[in-house]
Amino acid sequence: MGAFRPYSARAERRKLRCPSPSHILLMSIRQRKLIGAVLLLVLVIVWSLAGVAVAQAPVLKESRAWQLVFYVVAGMGWVLPAMPLIKWMSRKDEGQGNRE
Repeated sequence: MGAFRPYSARAERRKLRCPSPSHILLMSIRQRKLIGAVLLLVLVIVWSLAGVAVAQAPVLKESRAWQLVFYVVAGMGWVLPAMPLIKWMSRKDEGQGNRE
């Protein structure tokens, strides 16, 4: 008679079941935005340090035209890897529907 009481050990075991693997792999939009913000900061820092290192090349110091091309590419180039990251960050949650 007492085996199915609400506070029995058997009832506690039922509560402790692991969720399905699909629930474990899903991230909320808040988690994606946090991870994405950190990754964007890392991307910008690494991109700028690489740009500073490449800017010291003798070819760039000799030619104004190459400097112009390099600084345009270096200034705008980080956007291409950042776009998929921002798109992933702003993707809606699976069960969210039309809510923001």
